[in-house]
Amino acid sequence: MFFSPFLFPSCASIGSPFGGDFDTIPPIFIKSKPAPNTVNYTGNKIELYFDEFIKIEKPMEKVIITPPQSKMPVIKAIGKKVIVELKDSLISNTTYTFDFTNAIVDNNEGNAIEGFTFAFSTGDVIDSLVVSGILLNAENLEPMPNIMVGLHTNLEDSALTTLPFVRTSMTNDKGSFWIRNVAAGTYRLFALKDQNRDFMYDPDKEEIAFHDELITPDFISEIRMDTVRIDSLTIDTIKEIRFNRFVPDDITLFLFKETTNIQYLSKTERPVERQLVFRFNSEINTPPVINLLEDDTENNFSPDCFIAEYSNDKKDLTYWVTDSLIFNKDTIRIEANYMITDSLKNLVNFTDTIQFVWRNREAQTKDNQNKDKKNEPKERPDILKIDWTAKRTMDVFDTLKITFAEPVIDIDFDKILIQQKVDTLWEDRKFPIIRDPLNPRLYIVDHKWFYEQEFQIIIDSAAIFSVYGNWNDSIGTIFKFNSEKEYGNIYVKISGSEGPGFGELLDNAERVVRKAILENGELVFEDLKPGNYFLRYIEDTNENGIWDTGNYSENLQPERVYYFNNSIPVNKFGYHEQEWNIKEIPIENQKPLDITKNKPAAKKQTKTRESREQGRQQSSGGSNPFGGSGGSMPSIGGRSIPRM
Repeated sequence: MFFSPFLFPSCASIGSPFGGDFDTIPPIFIKSKPAPNTVNYTGNKIELYFDEFIKIEKPMEKVIITPPQSKMPVIKAIGKKVIVELKDSLISNTTYTFDFTNAIVDNNEGNAIEGFTFAFSTGDVIDSLVVSGILLNAENLEPMPNIMVGLHTNLEDSALTTLPFVRTSMTNDKGSFWIRNVAAGTYRLFALKDQNRDFMYDPDKEEIAFHDELITPDFISEIRMDTVRIDSLTIDTIKEIRFNRFVPDDITLFLFKETTNIQYLSKTERPVERQLVFRFNSEINTPPVINLLEDDTENNFSPDCFIAEYSNDKKDLTYWVTDSLIFNKDTIRIEANYMITDSLKNLVNFTDTIQFVWRNREAQTKDNQNKDKKNEPKERPDILKIDWTAKRTMDVFDTLKITFAEPVIDIDFDKILIQQKVDTLWEDRKFPIIRDPLNPRLYIVDHKWFYEQEFQIIIDSAAIFSVYGNWNDSIGTIFKFNSEKEYGNIYVKISGSEGPGFGELLDNAERVVRKAILENGELVFEDLKPGNYFLRYIEDTNENGIWDTGNYSENLQPERVYYFNNSIPVNKFGYHEQEWNIKEIPIENQKPLDITKNKPAAKKQTKTRESREQGRQQSSGGSNPFGGSGGSMPSIGGRSIPRM
């Protein structure tokens, strides 16, 4: 084991009462009791001194102590000093690291010392190896800040759920991490969004990333060339500087949330008198079976009194109550049989008694009375409202949908007229009109549209009747499809993957605009509106057409996602051909900054401390009571580390 210098922050800041931009330079560490990297330490108190008044932000959340302690220490700031009072016993022959992340800030502007750590050992040596890398969101390659990263010496799969990490750190705002003061040995590496701070994995609640291979920390002696210049054009000397490079230092972890099989009923409600809504936490595979609970045994209600409508994600189920004897009740009591996950994580049938209360009847009555008083025309209650996606100008990829305000039971399709304009005449067309299998109120005109075609749709009065006996008024509109010249096309030749896979075009908000399956090594996106698009590619290993998350117990990584690192322009009546090697650029550098959400906060341009102090001296005529401050970049084992 060898000794590694303690990480010192490079510079500090002092608030200026003399105007100008605020200083964004963090405080400077001066000294500590005990000294950094002290060995054979047996005390229970640590004092860290800085060059200016400081404070600690959210110490219980931001300060990471490794190995973890069962009793959290008291961490507080007093003046220019941080005091750590240990409340738990220390393990013998162990290196302890206090990772303050960005918790220590100056008292005036709140400038944080990034990545500040302090270490000591209860044994004869300081463990000094380092494991580093970056953590990304598996689905969208976002850098993941403030996520715990840890090492296990126990290589069993069960260790992550039963034992705390032996060494930990926290990712910074760029998703980068450094696990310091690591002993020689073999480890498993994880990242964990540790919700309850127990340093263990809870699959039902927490997100995880895991490295496929075992980690054996080490170092490599390397040489870098350091050029000393007299000026910008003249070289004085070129020096060879030997340093230790700690490896592995290029690990990429992908954070994901496992899909759990836990299912439960999260909420029930009655938003309108004729609707009973069940809201589940996950997609419903088997809908609830409901029976009406009535005191009046003479009334026999048919199951047909309840018509089911699913939400798009199949998590919510709405039952439309069709019998007025039922929905006119202020309280509807039902027995519902549905599937839930029990304590053993098995899906079992559960019987529940639920009351659906309609609380808005009185308010509705008063509202109708107020309308009568104002002599406002009341809407005919027997008219069935119709909404459709037809508009004057449509895109050829649009779907013509017809949505009714209530479930319908009777449609006279002969009274729904669709005509196409040919020259100056309207000619009848017969297109299938199909009901959506999840929504009894939604119908789709099943037809592929073409450029510049013009149609009209007319629905005669009383063509459709709802389950409540309401019928439609006559309605009609004309719609025309854009010319081919209004669109552009993108053709992407993929290398680095033979499939299966699919590509997704994204807008500036990273919403999916279009999807294309990889065929013959190419992604084809046609009939696109002009604009700039972003592109990602998903390796669809199970060929189900969607991105799939991972599963730790099955040692299954999430499906890999790649981003094209620039936007792709689309012009009217043009096309863009693009060759893309999805592995040419390191994956952590692929996502375009324009659609990256977790951007590091921009640093303000400020005066240097030296110029600020010169202004102070010129203003007061006195000397600088704080002294000048310089500094060098932090280093680990002689290797310069860029300031993050």
